[in-house]
Amino acid sequence: MAIEEGNPPARPAPQAGRSLRVTVVAACPFPARRGTPIRVERLTEAFVTLGHDVELVTYHIGETDRAQPFPVHRILGGHATGTLSPGPKPQKLLWYDPSLVRLLRRRIAERPPDVLYAHHFEGVLVAAAARGKRPIPIVYDAHTMLASELPTYHFAPLKSASRRVGRYLDRAIPARADHIVTVTVDIRSRLVEEHGFDPSRITVAMNGVEADVFSAIRRDAVEPDTVVYTGTLSNYQGFEDLLRAFRIARSSLPDLRLKVYSNASFTSHGRLAESLGVADAVDVERDDFTALPGHLARGALAALPRSHCDGIPQKLLNYMAAGMPIVAFQGSAKVLGDGRTGMVVQNGDVDAFADAIVTLSKQPELAERLGANARADVLGRMTWEAAARRCQSVFDRLVPQTTEGGVLPEALDLSPQPR
Repeated sequence: MAIEEGNPPARPAPQAGRSLRVTVVAACPFPARRGTPIRVERLTEAFVTLGHDVELVTYHIGETDRAQPFPVHRILGGHATGTLSPGPKPQKLLWYDPSLVRLLRRRIAERPPDVLYAHHFEGVLVAAAARGKRPIPIVYDAHTMLASELPTYHFAPLKSASRRVGRYLDRAIPARADHIVTVTVDIRSRLVEEHGFDPSRITVAMNGVEADVFSAIRRDAVEPDTVVYTGTLSNYQGFEDLLRAFRIARSSLPDLRLKVYSNASFTSHGRLAESLGVADAVDVERDDFTALPGHLARGALAALPRSHCDGIPQKLLNYMAAGMPIVAFQGSAKVLGDGRTGMVVQNGDVDAFADAIVTLSKQPELAERLGANARADVLGRMTWEAAARRCQSVFDRLVPQTTEGGVLPEALDLSPQPR
């Protein structure tokens, strides 16, 4: 076990509610520039801002080892630079997660928390195993639904089976928690309607935006006819559909270029781009977060080609905060309003996606108006502090008032039970 204290600032006085000991459990690389690790980092920071005594228990792997405003405890002896692609991996299930259980047990013994805040399915399983019979409530932060996610990691013959397994896990795993926090209304609705969970045991706390990073962007040096895509290239992201739509759009706009900012391998996508005849119009660079605001400021529009998404893509919020015109498939548009804050097309309709790219490229005034509306919308209502305050209301329900403000005096049976 290793701890990275850095130089965390003194914990501020609570802004709302009580100051509680919160242990955040994240079975993922940390930090990393993709959805789950970003939510882990920003929400944990916001818990600190609200005055809670917070620590993070996570994997040894992370893209950087920068200091955090909270202690970070890692498995396997400390930080190792790197990352993991999303999805189930043998080393995670057979090595990393059991190591995380052992580490969390030690942390619970050394610093008994008032709340275990567990991200994603593996996080809640780790928390439940480490807690044992101790009366510590578990809050499960649900980023997605496995019935939707698991099939994206398998070839067609296994998709149906993985979907059935996912549906079972979507019911069984959240029931291990005392309360569920979902990143979207969609996930909450599916848990209630498909799996019978009590809606009073589910709270929606949507992602915030990196307001301090993107709100200062000025779109006064936009490069015409440039389409921007950022982030991972996993199958579920729909990048192949983007390449196909890009090829169609180039028939109307021969000077159109696709700018891809990603740390993932581009080999297989490069072969597809070659076969589509657009490889010479695709530029690929590493996804450096410090350079990202500049990339978004210069891009004429942003593409979000993911058709199925139970959560909310962090890249969508970043695009909106940057004031970018956006073309998105309906499944990942979430908070995007068609014709008001972006252009939304039917899932998988690459012709319509291409038409939207052409429309925004040929009508820059419309494009910039949509981008400005998107920025005003997201900066006005989606912050990490707001998400943390939603979680604070959950903590206040789960943790009774104590004179010591420490460990719960008795177990609470607040588990969301299927009806």
